[in-house]
Amino acid sequence: MTAFLEIDHVDRVFSLPDGNRYIALKNIHLKIQQGEFVCLLGHSGCGKSTLLNIVAGLDRPTQGGIILENREVKEPGPDRMVVFQNYSLLPWKTVRENITLAVEQVYGNQSARERKAIVEEHINMVNLRHAADKYPAELSGGMKQRVAIARALAIRPKLLLLDEPFGALDALTRGSCKEQLMKICQEHKLTCLMVTHDADEALLLADRIVMLTNGPQSHIGQILTVPIPRPRNRLDVVNHPSYYKLRGEIVYFLNQQKKAKKRQSKTTAIIAKNGLEKVNLNIGFMPLTDCAPLVVAKEKGFFAKHGLTEVNLLREPSWKAIAQGVASGRLDAAQMLASMPLALSLGMEDQAPIPTVTALTLSRHGNAITLSRQLYDKGVRTLADFKRIITQNRDKLYTLGMVNPASVHNLMLRYWLASGGIDPDVDVKLIVVPPVEMVANLKAGYIDGYCVGEPWNSQSVAEELGFVIATDSEIWQSHVEKVLGVKEDWANQYPATHIALVKALIEACEYCDDFRHREEILDLICQPNYVGS
Repeated sequence: MTAFLEIDHVDRVFSLPDGNRYIALKNIHLKIQQGEFVCLLGHSGCGKSTLLNIVAGLDRPTQGGIILENREVKEPGPDRMVVFQNYSLLPWKTVRENITLAVEQVYGNQSARERKAIVEEHINMVNLRHAADKYPAELSGGMKQRVAIARALAIRPKLLLLDEPFGALDALTRGSCKEQLMKICQEHKLTCLMVTHDADEALLLADRIVMLTNGPQSHIGQILTVPIPRPRNRLDVVNHPSYYKLRGEIVYFLNQQKKAKKRQSKTTAIIAKNGLEKVNLNIGFMPLTDCAPLVVAKEKGFFAKHGLTEVNLLREPSWKAIAQGVASGRLDAAQMLASMPLALSLGMEDQAPIPTVTALTLSRHGNAITLSRQLYDKGVRTLADFKRIITQNRDKLYTLGMVNPASVHNLMLRYWLASGGIDPDVDVKLIVVPPVEMVANLKAGYIDGYCVGEPWNSQSVAEELGFVIATDSEIWQSHVEKVLGVKEDWANQYPATHIALVKALIEACEYCDDFRHREEILDLICQPNYVGS
């Protein structure tokens, strides 16, 4: 499906007076479908408003571009309208006159009667009939913002852009305006891109929440799909089974960014002691069951036993974030997909080669292929059944998620499909979805199945969203799944530290292999700062 709006690998670089450059945005790539409501969320200074201005045509990207309905955006236009936090109303004009100003600019070729009808329609839409002849100074903050929204909608834009439109309002007014915005967007099938700092606001309004990392070089750190059905109200959202999990993901991401900012603000000295070149390590991991060796090494003291007394385990939002973290030096080491060291060393996906090594296999197996409940209800129980369903309706292209192009999951999913006569490049569509977002995407209907590690297959089964059609032990016996990855120059710079790290993790792996410890390990990885499921 062609995207309605595509933010195509956008960079924004600002020149500084001292001759240096500030990279505000780096490689932002996002596709938005028509009628979708997407929220941009992140800390102050992460480039949310900069990105919105680029989409609006008020600013130009340094690299990349904005594509709206297959046409490049180069300047402002009536197909996009922005609603700002500060209302931007003309104080000497009434509510009706402020809206009329926009309508006359865009629809000057229509009759006076037609223009008036558009104005009156939008006054009614935001319930301001009683205040139509009042000036902005006579209106409350909420009423002013409703005028701004009515003025934006009156020119009937294809895309509505909102820059923290409710930030200056009190809590009660804010709630009322959000309800009205949702109703208008749903009734008119508007496509919206909105900037916000508020996690609850994003969960109430958005179909997807795009979370940006700290600047400079801000990029998309994580995308959450909100599987809460519409129409929504605040009570429905709070009572939905996925609310607290989604909110927890947002809060965790923002807290991680806050910690990262603190680490950036002070240069962390390398601490050498215990006969090691460095004992203060940042190690990245993904919230999957097979992060257990890292968690056990930290919680059971194996790192400390081998002299690594200051290890931080950092939960990352995606495998891409882990690759970027290791490449930039933000992470000393990381849990990696088995093929990631090779992919980084080769420079896959147009990236510069970064020699990366692995000295330890952390896990084998642990993956499965899950298909949707809808496919189960159509009688799919085997790969042959899935092939039959595909053949019966060639107009339907089933979408399957995998975690990374360079992952075993991608290889295994392709091999499994091909073994049943299904061409993975023609008969289905394969897309990258971070592991933590698989279940939400399946529930929302954005994908029809996926290949991922635990616990995300079990969760779909538990929530009756899907069923496991194959496990990796049935497809590829004893395959390597996760490894410990470090940059080659890091291993050469800290050889004793690297050996200590491997020793600690070998002991942790042995501890995990003892079935007597399974319940204890489950309690450890289920802590909110690890897998949290």
